[in-house]
Amino acid sequence: MIKHIVMWNVRGDTPNEKADAVDRVKAAFEGLMGKIPGLLHLEIGVDVSRVDYACDVVLYSEFDSAESLAQYAVHAEHLRVKDELGDLRVARHQVDYVCSFFGVTVG
Repeated sequence: MIKHIVMWNVRGDTPNEKADAVDRVKAAFEGLMGKIPGLLHLEIGVDVSRVDYACDVVLYSEFDSAESLAQYAVHAEHLRVKDELGDLRVARHQVDYVCSFFGVTVG
């Protein structure tokens, strides 16, 4: 399994404008569920900390393989969302990593 995490800061001169931008990001990515082969899990988180170094929104997703993640990157639905939201972001950070499962015995 591979995990794909993306964090954005979005445009907005007022708290309401930022909230609207975050809502657009959230709705657009949630609309991808069930449309991308190999996408096992997707969630969007909205920052509640309000610390000055926090990102506004995070995408957490899991794919069954690196190949599925690569196909997601060029999938028509993902490209549509990327194009739709392109002007909203002012910063973007990404981490992709292979998930290793470790058994833990308690007791």
